Amino acid sequence: MPDRPLLPLWAAALCAAVGGAVLDLAFPSVGWWPLAFVGVALSLLSLMGRSAWGAFLVGGVFAASFWLIHIVWITRYLGVVPWFALAGVETVLSAAGAVLIALAYRWLPRVAPGPWGHLVALPALVAGLWTAREIFLGSWPYTGFPWARISVSQAESPLADLASWTGVSGLTFLMVFVVAAVVEWARWGRWREIRAALPAGLAAVALVAVPAFPTTDAGSMRVGAVQGNGPAAYFDEHEPWAVLDAQLAATTPLVGEDIDVLLWPEGGVDGDPLSNASVATVLDRLAVAVDAPLIVNAATTRGGSGYNTSMLWQSGADNPVAIHDKANPVPMGEYVPDRWFYEALAPDLIGLIQREYTPGTNAPFFEVNGIGVGLAICFDVIYDDVIWAGAADGAQVYMFQTNNADFRDTDENLQQLAVARMRAIETGRAVVNLSTVGTSQVIAPDGTTLDALPAGEPGAMLTRVPLRTGLTPAVVVGPWLKALLLWGSPVCLAVVGVVVRRRNTAIPGSADPGIARDVRR
Repeated sequence: MPDRPLLPLWAAALCAAVGGAVLDLAFPSVGWWPLAFVGVALSLLSLMGRSAWGAFLVGGVFAASFWLIHIVWITRYLGVVPWFALAGVETVLSAAGAVLIALAYRWLPRVAPGPWGHLVALPALVAGLWTAREIFLGSWPYTGFPWARISVSQAESPLADLASWTGVSGLTFLMVFVVAAVVEWARWGRWREIRAALPAGLAAVALVAVPAFPTTDAGSMRVGAVQGNGPAAYFDEHEPWAVLDAQLAATTPLVGEDIDVLLWPEGGVDGDPLSNASVATVLDRLAVAVDAPLIVNAATTRGGSGYNTSMLWQSGADNPVAIHDKANPVPMGEYVPDRWFYEALAPDLIGLIQREYTPGTNAPFFEVNGIGVGLAICFDVIYDDVIWAGAADGAQVYMFQTNNADFRDTDENLQQLAVARMRAIETGRAVVNLSTVGTSQVIAPDGTTLDALPAGEPGAMLTRVPLRTGLTPAVVVGPWLKALLLWGSPVCLAVVGVVVRRRNTAIPGSADPGIARDVRR
């Protein structure tokens, strides 16, 4: 019976707790990518047949198990309070999304009880709702936190190529569809029927057999990328200009080399060159010394507002030639939304955060000697619209500037690197992912590593980076697919719920109490 829970509540909670921990193992640093399917399966099994409140409970257990492990690196920055706060928000929102998935398992079999309903429609609705929850968490509250999307766990797996066609959200949908379809195939005793395995089988073949969308070779450029390993963390004690001096020292091996552009990481300049003439002079001299344009980053102030700003700096020009401000400053890290409210709750903790960056509105794109460069500053790499905007503006290569010094020796930098790798595959373009302290890599359009620097050490790379043109389907249809999954999935569930309710009320004396029981039980 579809209405009967597959597992008793205690077993479902245990299954969910194990599933969350298993899902974390699919991501770096462990990176056992097949475990993503196991984690999703355990979550779905725990939700089958559950009431709304039961689903909220086991969905919360799954989410708490995952998030508390996955983002433990936050404790290195401000301690356990932000860790519990962020994990708590993600847990509550994820639990609410789990309720919708549980309702899909209860309602859709009443509307479509046949094989097509169980093996195609139900897995599609479940996958859509899972993906919609993922998209929603990446959008709200404030700018959301689109971290740990399950498709990103596949950045180094054979499945990653499909992201160039479907985008990250589309890959999540197909992964969950395969899991849900396999579970239904086994659950309903159809494992002996080959035809019944076709939906899951065809989706699985698509996951592993579809090659990456081919973008067009457009030559190459020689990129110098410098990881200074300076004291760039928010609470690092250091002398003035220590980060700038570390970057300059690590750049020395590149002086005299043939370079098309020199890239420094986020926060590589610990002074505002827009208001400090001495800092601007240092950058002018550096551009002359390396005989190439610079892409650097610093905290800047313009018009009374603070920004996290990347700048294109050229020798002999009225600098900066171009600027790009971070589009999504990190809440509680780079600014405090509703500061009056949070200071009332935790004045000492909130008082430590003095930065108030303003969201940027300029394009994440520079033109460097005729070559289009797409940009993303630190966590902006996890926002689809920033990446897609760079490609649409003509990016032939991406340069991601980040500062991971607050999370030294944790999994954070490797998790972010996985996102950068997936972006390379999704857009069919090379990525230069450069950190102040690591992990810094040059990633080819197919996701392989072209060059790298050891984490926690100063160093410089000089790499011939391939250029590409042409937009992948992920970039072209990605926004539409996300909107369809975000809004279409809950609408479909609502329609199914309405049909179930009408059928229940149309049969006088029906033994099925319907939707009200689904919510109460």
